[in-house]
Amino acid sequence: MHHIAIMKKSWGLTEKILTGEKTLEERWYKFKRPPFGTAKAGDTIYFKDSGEPVFIKAKITKVLQFENLTPKRSEEIVKKYANADLGGKEITPAIKEYTSNKNYCVVIFFENAKKIKPFQINKKGFGAMAAWITVENINKIKIWK
Repeated sequence: MHHIAIMKKSWGLTEKILTGEKTLEERWYKFKRPPFGTAKAGDTIYFKDSGEPVFIKAKITKVLQFENLTPKRSEEIVKKYANADLGGKEITPAIKEYTSNKNYCVVIFFENAKKIKPFQINKKGFGAMAAWITVENINKIKIWK
């Protein structure tokens, strides 16, 4: 499977992926949705900043899934993985608040992140606000120029 993680550009996390400061991606949800139940070791993950082309590719090495979260358990997960996820130790109040009311968390470890030739994707059918897309083959949504 191929996954596209769409990142919030203002957080500057894609650059931290390329420098090796960020080695995993956390996704938090109220309801089960991809990558929960769809991402697995051996899959390919692509990264892009919102509004920008895909430009990073990596291999998923491990996936952890948590469900039925409580605010306390969410805080434990954030503390354990924040440095590898955020590329730093600072856990802002906004991050604490965002994760405290979620029921599901997926922690995706990746390696061999590298810059690739940028390409656009067609998000039609995934929702304009989709922040994670899972497809069998990236070529199905890749825009060829």
